[in-house]
Amino acid sequence: MVTPVQDAPTVTRDAFRALMGSHPSGVAVITTADVQGTPYGFTCTALCSVSLDPPQLLVCAGNNGSTLPVLAARGAFTVNLLHSAGRRAAEAFAGPAAERFSSVPWQPAPATGLPVLPQDAHTTAECRVTRLIPAGDHTMVIGEVLATQTHAPATEEAPLLYGMRRYATWPA
Repeated sequence: MVTPVQDAPTVTRDAFRALMGSHPSGVAVITTADVQGTPYGFTCTALCSVSLDPPQLLVCAGNNGSTLPVLAARGAFTVNLLHSAGRRAAEAFAGPAAERFSSVPWQPAPATGLPVLPQDAHTTAECRVTRLIPAGDHTMVIGEVLATQTHAPATEEAPLLYGMRRYATWPA
């Protein structure tokens, strides 16, 4: 039997941040571009697979960031899964929007032309937006994976992780 929860106390922002911060995650940079080709992007640790058939993944984008409206309008994005030497990209895309693409090398992806970070990512996935789901101060973006690309020699680098407010590398 399930007991309904009534009048449960609300967890504070700080308590929730501490909870999620204690759980390490892989680090990705999500990128897109507007119709003029201006690139946008953000650092993301909220990423997971959704479906194998069709291949879909989910990323969470902040509602107050500059990237989400562009991503929604474009209907496509690229997921750059960072390797251990990609910390500079993670930090750049977590910082001020104006400095993101000026400090990290990028190039157009083969299928969509959207920005990829081949020096900082071990793998990239080009995605078409299939669904946007508002969730509090973020929006869950579900994307169908159209193409993937593995970057060499980055494939020999361990994945970049983030947890407990610091970066780490997958153990060898």
